[in-house]
Order: sequence, then structure tokens, then C-alpha cells
Amino acid sequence: MAHHLAPEIPTRLLMWQRVREYAVPPSMIETATARRAVGDWAGACAAARIDVDLDLRAVRDRHGTDLLHRLRADLRRLAPDLLRWHMPRIAPDGRLRPGLTLCLARYPQPGSTDLQLVVRTPPAWADAGQRMSLALWEETGDGSPGRRPPSHPHPHPHPDRRFRLDLHRHLWDSGRCAELARRCGAHGETCAPPGPSAPSDPSPGHDSWAVQRWAAEAELLLRSEGRTRGAFTVRLGARSRAVLELVAPDDSHVPTFRPLRETLPPQEIAALPVLPEAAARVLPDLELLRAGLIAPGRLHPLVAPALAAYGREPVAATASEPGDPHRVECRGKVHRIALRDGVLTAVDHDPAQLRREELLVAFGGPPLPCLRAIDAVHRSPEALPAVRERLGHGDVAGALAVVEGLLGPGAVLRDGPLRTELESAAARRIDHGLFRSGLIAEHPAAGTPGGENGSGGKRGEPDHRPRIDRHTPGVIRFSRAAGTGRASA
Repeated sequence: MAHHLAPEIPTRLLMWQRVREYAVPPSMIETATARRAVGDWAGACAAARIDVDLDLRAVRDRHGTDLLHRLRADLRRLAPDLLRWHMPRIAPDGRLRPGLTLCLARYPQPGSTDLQLVVRTPPAWADAGQRMSLALWEETGDGSPGRRPPSHPHPHPHPDRRFRLDLHRHLWDSGRCAELARRCGAHGETCAPPGPSAPSDPSPGHDSWAVQRWAAEAELLLRSEGRTRGAFTVRLGARSRAVLELVAPDDSHVPTFRPLRETLPPQEIAALPVLPEAAARVLPDLELLRAGLIAPGRLHPLVAPALAAYGREPVAATASEPGDPHRVECRGKVHRIALRDGVLTAVDHDPAQLRREELLVAFGGPPLPCLRAIDAVHRSPEALPAVRERLGHGDVAGALAVVEGLLGPGAVLRDGPLRTELESAAARRIDHGLFRSGLIAEHPAAGTPGGENGSGGKRGEPDHRPRIDRHTPGVIRFSRAAGTGRASA
């Protein structure tokens, strides 16, 4: 029955299914939870690959102990692994949305602009490791009161109005997770959004909108702006947004929304409050549960208790389990493949026989099944997609564990996709380090015509790496040279 259901599953849900499988590994959740349980919020952030750009002494000296206590209380409640779980992501790989500054909490200052606790993602060219950073931002500056040197530039330092979690603390605050089922649309049905002001209208089957929650969420949004009623917008697509109005007969009635009756000029529409993405759409976890694409036990431990009642029986997987790569049927017998001096070898064949067979293959003859199996492990292994997914989401330890399980500990990688993937991941992590240190502020190919490199790759693509030439900064040339060394698992 599974093969009949597969074509009906939206692509975005398949992406989120892979994200839930690889982006926040159980080892990260376990370590971050253990550190948070003993009050070590910085250690929890480190376990979740979040860099802390906060200097609490500087915050105290500039803004006083009251704000410091509020900030420290939020940091102790922060579940950084839960934050990573709920961070906005982009298709098709489900990586973190790059170049994003997202508000977690606001701290009003009498007679001054609000301070904001923000989390930032690096630009796409420096997103290796899928690391994030935590900082304090204020309207009049770039976050200098809470920044820890060295300072690194960010493409979008201002908090994004569309992606904000200060109104959705249940998505990162370990003490507010019980609100999840009520706030994520679990108690209502999804439906098509109202017609946007732009001509295009998204298909109801493509996206799931938590329309039944829009009025309540818009009330929270407008209250944060100092109003109780008024107009707001919902982004429905790249060139489409709905302009709505929150109304109610009086304060004792439940508010509702309706399309704005008057037509506003584009500049006024752009200035209206934007319903955050977390409020506009149904939580991906809820969609996965309803589609049977994930079991409650595979959800984050702080998410599963709130949503377990809303799932159904998971869809059976159609892919068969990979066979044992260390047992091969060869010429009517089962032969063993094992490591010898770090090299995967057909141990049931005489070395002289193997040399003759390799020479025969060089002249176009058919290889032994054992030799074919060894070559397949290096060049087209069944575990390669799992390795790529883990490396793409920054889980290097998990990727190496897969390789070790495939080849054994201490194996030396031959030329092939596995080695290429590991070498590329190592070189891209150097790019992220250069961005963090402030040595380079933008992609080395940012100034080329059309944003392309010599090989036709597009600037900003996750796997794009520009061609090295005489215009490339010396530090980049050095990092690329260091990243081409021999890799081993």
C-alpha cells in the first residue's frame, strides 16, 4: 500500500522527514539536555553547535543587573537543541535558512530602544557545519553591548519580522513546551488561506496554513506592537501576501479577521505587522504525524508529549535494508571482506590470485564479485546518502560513524564519493571559520558578473565553491590547499 501513498506526499513533507532524521541527532539532544539540566547553558549551546557572542559582564556594565538577571534566566531556560529543531529551513535539502537574524526575546528599556536576544545563521557560502550564533541586538547599533570579539560581519544583522520566536517561546523555552499543541494548530483543521492582494494564490494542497489560529496569533502580534486591533499581513508566497484586519464588536468578544476593505499603497502594506511564519503555518511535526511519515517516538523529547495523540500509524518503508557489505557471494561460496592494515580486502582470496584478477580487470576482463563489492563500497556505497545528509546538516561525527560502520575502524579511504564528501566538508568548515573570524565578509565570487564562478556555479548555492585564481585572497588559497589532503575514516 505504501507505493500508492508515496506520490501523494508533498515534497516539502519529504524534506521535513529528512530534516527530522538527520538535522538534530539524538546524541546532540542527549548532550545538550544533560548540560542544561545542571545549569550549564553555554555547554548546552556548544553541544547544539551554537556559538555564544555574548559578554554578560558588558551587558551588566552597560544595562544594569536587572536586565542581566532577565537575560540569564532566559538563557537557562533556552533548550538550544529544541531551537535548532524548530529553526526555519529551506528546500530542497532542509538546511538552515542562511543569513537570518531571528529574535528570541525582547527586553524593553525605559526611555530607550528595546534590546533583543537573537540567534543568527551564517550566509550560504559559510554555512558548513550548520552552526548558529547567539547575540544581543539593539535598535541603535549592531549588538556591540553583548558582542564578544572578534566581531564578524553579518549580511542581515536586523531581526527579521517574518521569522521571529519572541512570540513563540514554546519553540525554544524548555518551560513553555506544554503550549505547543494549542499554539501549533493541533486542535483545528487546516484550510486554504483567504485570497491575497496579489494575483497569485497558492494551492491549498501545497502548503498547510493554520488559518484557524490566525486571529489569536494576530492579536498577540498587534499587542506586541502596542495595539489591540488593526491591519496585518500574511506572506503567502514570494510575490503574494494577504492584507487582513483584526476586528471584534467589543473587547468581550473573540476577535476575528477579514480582508482589509480599503486598498493600501504598497509602501503602507510593507509597513504593516507581518504574521510570523511560526503562526501562519501548521507545525511540520504535526503534518508529519498526520501523514504517517514519522512516529511520535522519533520526535524531539520536548515535542513528542504534546503531539503524540495527533499521529497515526507510520507509513511502511519500501526500501529494503542494505545487505552485509562484509559478506559476498563469490563463485558459489560466501567470502569475507575485512580490513587488513587499514585497507578493505577480500581475505578469502590468495594475494597472488587477487593480483592476477586485478591485472585481468585492467585488460577489460570481468572482476571478481569480491573485488566488485570492495569497489562499490568506495565508489557507490548504499550508505553514501546517509553520509551526505549528515555532513550537510553538520553532523560530522555521525557521518564518520556511518563510514566506520561500513568500512570498519581505521580504514583508509580510496578515491571515490565517500572521500570526496569528507574532504569537501572539511574545506567548507574552513570557510565558516574565516567568516566567524571576520577575515572575509562575503563570498569570494560575490563581485563576479552575474554572481557565477568560472565553472558556472551560482553564488550562494550550498555546495558552490568558486574557482581559485589570482584575485582570490591568500587566506582562501591556503585553506583550499589545506582541505585537499588525504582523508581517512
